[in-house]
Amino acid sequence: QVQLVESGGGLVQAGGSLRLSCAASGRTISRYAMGWFRQAPGKEREFVSAINFSGGSTYYADSVKGRFTISRENAKNTVYLQMNSLKAEDTAVYYCAAHQGYSGRYLMDEYDYWGQGTQVTVSS
Repeated sequence: QVQLVESGGGLVQAGGSLRLSCAASGRTISRYAMGWFRQAPGKEREFVSAINFSGGSTYYADSVKGRFTISRENAKNTVYLQMNSLKAEDTAVYYCAAHQGYSGRYLMDEYDYWGQGTQVTVSS
């Protein structure tokens, strides 16, 4: 079992930045691809970004490409999401997820473990 705990969310003004962290425990995530998803009020959960097991390949939703950066530190069992130039439409609960495979995945159903989420609110 892998337990995931997100942190780093909060309230920020439009144009600002936040860095989310996802700390894993229970197992090393060095052989897991990791992803970030988000869910805004009244909307379905959507893919934001993913990273393969080594960090060598990253994937982004078009809506965040060029503004968000995913990274990982396997030695710390942690994944990050650096979010810059935040917009009001980025407001959502952000979830970290782990996929028991090497390559990044876009679909929620392909992830095996999920965190509880962290709220990000961007004021305009």
